[in-house]
Amino acid sequence: MGGCEGPLSTLDPAGPSAEAIADLWWVMAAGSVVLLVPVLGLIALTFVRPGAVGRIGGKAWLVGGGLVLPGVVLSALIAFTFLTGERLLARPGEPAVVEVRAVARQWEWRFGPMDGPLEAGVLTIPAGQPAHVHVTSEDVIHSFWVPRLAGKMDAIPGQVNVLRILAPAPGVYEGVCAEFCGVGHAHMPFVVEAVEAGAAGGVP
Repeated sequence: MGGCEGPLSTLDPAGPSAEAIADLWWVMAAGSVVLLVPVLGLIALTFVRPGAVGRIGGKAWLVGGGLVLPGVVLSALIAFTFLTGERLLARPGEPAVVEVRAVARQWEWRFGPMDGPLEAGVLTIPAGQPAHVHVTSEDVIHSFWVPRLAGKMDAIPGQVNVLRILAPAPGVYEGVCAEFCGVGHAHMPFVVEAVEAGAAGGVP
């Protein structure tokens, strides 16, 4: 359970996107328990009262245990997944959104405003305001990931992917490259620094 806490924990969210991902994790875990408990109960019943299990017809097992129960649980999980996914999307034209760049290369990340210089290792955004991070790469595929703020977004050469993040309060949030990109992959940490609005070093 050591991975459930600390600066790179997905189960200790600090922003709405990360909270949505954590909620999805817990709901998926609950769904797996709903499916697992009856199966374990039936296995135990076969040892305690073998005759009781044998009296249930094969069709009932197939329909009830193989179709109805997993169908209901999985349908609910799929619906929740789609609703959660909508909360993670960057929406073009949304007002009051800061647009920033994240450019990866072996073995560093550089960040900055859309039309300004890039700074290595630190992405500065205003706290309490959504930011769209335009993620790309100059060489191989990398992946931008700040676990406590949002899910990961691949950085692909010649392509720009947009990730929505929001840090509700000022602070420093650690990030890593989440796609193996060569021998220096483990040496590509970066931080997202959320500051009071208007103090973000050129980011409005």
